[in-house]
Amino acid sequence: MRFWSLFQGGDGARVEQMFASVHKQAPQLRIEPTTLAWGPPYYTNLAMASVGGRAPETAIMHLSRLPGYAPGGLLEPFDLDLLAEFDVQPEDFVPELWSRGQYDGATYAVPLDTHPFIVFYDTGMADKAGLLDSDGRLRAFDSPDDFIAASRELAGVSGANGVAFGHVNDDAQGWRLFWNLYRQTGADMRLPAGGPARFDRDAALRAYTFLADLLDGEHSAADLDYQTALAAFSDGRAGMIFTGEWELPYLSDGVENLGAAPFPTVFEHPGSYADSHSFVLPRQSSRDPERVRAAHRFVALMLRNSLTWGKAGHLPAYTPVATSDAYQELEPQADYAAAGKTPLLDPEAWFAGAGATFQSDVSGTLRTALAGAGPEAAVEQLDRTLTSWVARQNPAKGDES
Repeated sequence: MRFWSLFQGGDGARVEQMFASVHKQAPQLRIEPTTLAWGPPYYTNLAMASVGGRAPETAIMHLSRLPGYAPGGLLEPFDLDLLAEFDVQPEDFVPELWSRGQYDGATYAVPLDTHPFIVFYDTGMADKAGLLDSDGRLRAFDSPDDFIAASRELAGVSGANGVAFGHVNDDAQGWRLFWNLYRQTGADMRLPAGGPARFDRDAALRAYTFLADLLDGEHSAADLDYQTALAAFSDGRAGMIFTGEWELPYLSDGVENLGAAPFPTVFEHPGSYADSHSFVLPRQSSRDPERVRAAHRFVALMLRNSLTWGKAGHLPAYTPVATSDAYQELEPQADYAAAGKTPLLDPEAWFAGAGATFQSDVSGTLRTALAGAGPEAAVEQLDRTLTSWVARQNPAKGDES
């Protein structure tokens, strides 16, 4: 059974461990893994393989990319009866996560994890700044101003930055943070093919204005790139960092007093930007029933062995693992696990999602808000960007879009 993924480095090593567990439980299941480069190259190759009849039996896809693939006939639906035979049911997942794997009444994606945008913080600095609750964890914040004040307290303790955030020359960070804050206002965004794009301009302005006040260049730098932000936090030049839980292995090696929490509720509604590595079944030129069965069994066994995945920082999507004592005992994973209950997923559009140029384009609006013409100009730039994207044709659907 051929399996394509984009898991490299530490994630790749974890997947190999999961393969070993699967092999012990199903020795007759022979896995042929292939790892491709993250981002556009991966998704281009996956689409081409499906069109050309050379696709693997199963593959990993970010859930945010599903609208660009399932409607174009590039994927096959899962057989829910087969999954149930291997102890995987829709009820085993957070409803919002499971529902995003649906298209036209069928299931096209089965989530392996949720990987949210969270905050890591230095517990020693946070304690000195008076930001810990009675349990020694990051306290709640009751307003945008309260969070900004807390960041400035951290800046006083660190002597440099309250919050480190790396977004310069990054294709996704600006989008992740903007979307996180925008959705916390309760606003939505509609991006139908052909337009018009619909978004809440006031909510967007609130998000950009908050970030301009927070990352003011005095208490927190406005112009850090991704690696510089990680270094600033690791070296004690920031009390907190906005980033993904996927940085847990790196930060746990470099920060002695590492704490973690779901992204703070800055506006009215809790939630953390998130995506999900999900299993899909690429379209086959001819489907072999035994290979289809093997793919379903493989997916089920990978889910049941996803505690290994959780140790790397990711939140297992399969509830029997996520609620197990073994997972709940992991630290600091248990401190931010609640982020998996309120995931703020990308808008459903064929051009959106992980590794998409759309994310890079919207990320540019944050640079305008922070270091360019300001928040109002960023809203206008966002409007132009969204209008441009909804007018484009989905190449996977040809003249139908």
